[in-house]
Amino acid sequence: ILTDPVVPCGQILAEHLSVPSVFFLRGTPCGLEFEATQCPNPPSYVPRIFTDLTDRMNFLQRVKNLIFDIPNYFLCDFFFQPYAKLASEFLQRDVTVPDLLRQASIWLMRFDFVLDYPRPLMPNIVFIGGVNCAHKK
Repeated sequence: ILTDPVVPCGQILAEHLSVPSVFFLRGTPCGLEFEATQCPNPPSYVPRIFTDLTDRMNFLQRVKNLIFDIPNYFLCDFFFQPYAKLASEFLQRDVTVPDLLRQASIWLMRFDFVLDYPRPLMPNIVFIGGVNCAHKK
Protein backbone atom coordinates (compact mmCIF):
# COMPACT_ATOMS: atom_id res chain seq x y z
CA ILE A 1 0.00 0.00 0.00
CA LEU A 2 1.38 3.41 -0.97
CA THR A 3 0.42 5.69 1.88
CA ASP A 4 1.33 8.80 3.83
CA PRO A 5 2.38 8.22 7.46
CA VAL A 6 1.01 11.56 8.68
CA VAL A 7 -2.43 9.96 8.76
CA PRO A 8 -1.63 6.31 9.56
CA CYS A 9 -4.94 4.83 8.40
CA GLY A 10 -3.22 3.28 5.36
CA GLN A 11 -0.67 1.62 7.61
CA ILE A 12 -3.41 0.25 9.86
CA LEU A 13 -5.04 -1.31 6.79
CA ALA A 14 -1.70 -2.68 5.56
CA GLU A 15 -1.05 -4.24 8.95
CA HIS A 16 -4.53 -5.79 8.99
CA LEU A 17 -4.16 -7.22 5.47
CA SER A 18 -0.52 -8.24 6.04
CA VAL A 19 0.70 -6.47 2.92
CA PRO A 20 3.86 -4.37 2.63
CA SER A 21 3.55 -0.62 2.85
CA VAL A 22 5.51 2.16 1.17
CA PHE A 23 5.54 5.63 2.68
CA PHE A 24 5.83 8.73 0.52
CA LEU A 25 6.55 11.88 2.49
CA ARG A 26 8.50 15.07 2.96
CA GLY A 27 8.44 14.79 6.73
CA THR A 28 6.11 13.95 9.56
CA PRO A 29 5.18 16.16 12.47
CA CYS A 30 7.58 15.82 15.38
CA GLY A 31 10.19 13.91 13.39
CA LEU A 32 8.29 10.69 13.91
CA GLU A 33 9.89 9.17 10.81
CA PHE A 34 13.27 9.13 12.56
CA GLU A 35 11.87 7.51 15.68
CA ALA A 36 10.01 4.88 13.65
CA THR A 37 13.03 4.00 11.50
CA GLN A 38 15.41 4.25 14.47
CA CYS A 39 17.62 6.81 12.74
CA PRO A 40 19.91 8.78 15.02
CA ASN A 41 18.36 12.20 15.52
CA PRO A 42 19.85 13.77 18.66
CA PRO A 43 18.62 17.30 19.37
CA SER A 44 22.12 18.29 20.44
CA TYR A 45 23.46 17.78 16.90
CA VAL A 46 20.61 17.82 14.36
CA PRO A 47 19.05 21.29 13.95
CA ARG A 48 15.30 21.42 14.49
CA ILE A 49 12.88 23.19 12.19
CA PHE A 50 12.26 26.92 12.79
CA THR A 51 15.45 27.36 14.87
CA ASP A 52 17.56 28.81 12.01
CA LEU A 53 20.52 26.86 13.39
CA THR A 54 23.20 25.05 11.40
CA ASP A 55 24.83 21.72 12.10
CA ARG A 56 27.64 23.60 13.91
CA MET A 57 26.22 24.89 17.19
CA ASN A 58 27.72 26.18 20.39
CA PHE A 59 26.38 25.11 23.79
CA LEU A 60 23.64 27.74 24.08
CA GLN A 61 22.43 27.00 20.55
CA ARG A 62 22.25 23.29 21.44
CA VAL A 63 20.15 24.17 24.49
CA LYS A 64 17.86 26.28 22.28
CA ASN A 65 17.58 23.36 19.86
CA LEU A 66 16.63 21.03 22.70
CA ILE A 67 14.02 23.48 24.03
CA PHE A 68 12.43 23.70 20.56
CA ASP A 69 12.23 19.89 20.50
CA ILE A 70 10.49 19.40 23.88
CA PRO A 71 6.93 20.46 22.82
CA ASN A 72 7.03 17.88 20.01
CA TYR A 73 6.71 15.02 22.48
CA PHE A 74 3.47 16.40 23.90
CA LEU A 75 2.02 17.51 20.57
CA CYS A 76 2.73 14.15 18.93
CA ASP A 77 1.06 12.23 21.72
CA PHE A 78 -1.98 14.50 21.48
CA PHE A 79 -2.16 14.40 17.67
CA PHE A 80 -1.60 10.65 17.18
CA GLN A 81 -3.60 9.41 20.19
CA PRO A 82 -6.86 8.92 18.21
CA TYR A 83 -4.98 6.86 15.58
CA ALA A 84 -3.35 4.69 18.23
CA LYS A 85 -6.78 4.06 19.77
CA LEU A 86 -8.28 3.28 16.34
CA ALA A 87 -5.44 0.89 15.52
CA SER A 88 -5.69 -0.86 18.88
CA GLU A 89 -9.44 -1.37 18.46
CA PHE A 90 -9.22 -2.44 14.81
CA LEU A 91 -6.20 -4.77 15.17
CA GLN A 92 -7.43 -6.00 18.58
CA ARG A 93 -4.07 -5.52 20.30
CA ASP A 94 -2.22 -2.66 21.95
CA VAL A 95 -0.47 -0.63 19.25
CA THR A 96 1.30 2.70 19.24
CA VAL A 97 1.79 4.85 16.15
CA PRO A 98 5.59 4.39 16.11
CA ASP A 99 5.03 0.62 16.25
CA LEU A 100 2.76 0.89 13.22
CA LEU A 101 5.23 3.03 11.30
CA ARG A 102 8.09 0.61 12.05
CA GLN A 103 6.33 -1.97 9.85
CA ALA A 104 6.92 0.03 6.65
CA SER A 105 8.91 -1.70 3.93
CA ILE A 106 10.29 1.40 2.22
CA TRP A 107 10.24 5.10 3.04
CA LEU A 108 10.36 7.34 -0.04
CA MET A 109 11.72 10.64 1.30
CA ARG A 110 11.56 13.91 -0.58
CA PHE A 111 14.53 15.38 1.26
CA ASP A 112 16.77 17.93 -0.30
CA PHE A 113 20.02 18.58 1.52
CA VAL A 114 19.92 22.17 0.33
CA LEU A 115 17.08 22.64 2.82
CA ASP A 116 17.95 19.84 5.27
CA TYR A 117 21.22 18.77 6.79
CA PRO A 118 22.89 15.45 5.99
CA ARG A 119 22.17 12.84 8.61
CA PRO A 120 22.56 9.09 8.97
CA LEU A 121 19.63 7.12 7.58
CA MET A 122 18.55 3.51 7.57
CA PRO A 123 18.78 1.29 4.46
CA ASN A 124 15.00 1.23 3.88
CA ILE A 125 14.94 5.01 3.34
CA VAL A 126 15.24 6.00 -0.32
CA PHE A 127 15.69 9.57 -1.50
CA ILE A 128 13.60 10.65 -4.44
CA GLY A 129 13.72 13.99 -6.16
CA GLY A 130 12.09 16.03 -8.84
CA VAL A 131 8.62 15.52 -7.43
CA ASN A 132 7.98 19.21 -6.89
CA CYS A 133 9.92 20.62 -9.86
CA ALA A 134 8.16 22.53 -12.61
CA HIS A 135 8.86 21.92 -16.30
CA LYS A 136 10.88 24.55 -18.08
CA LYS A 137 9.20 26.40 -20.96
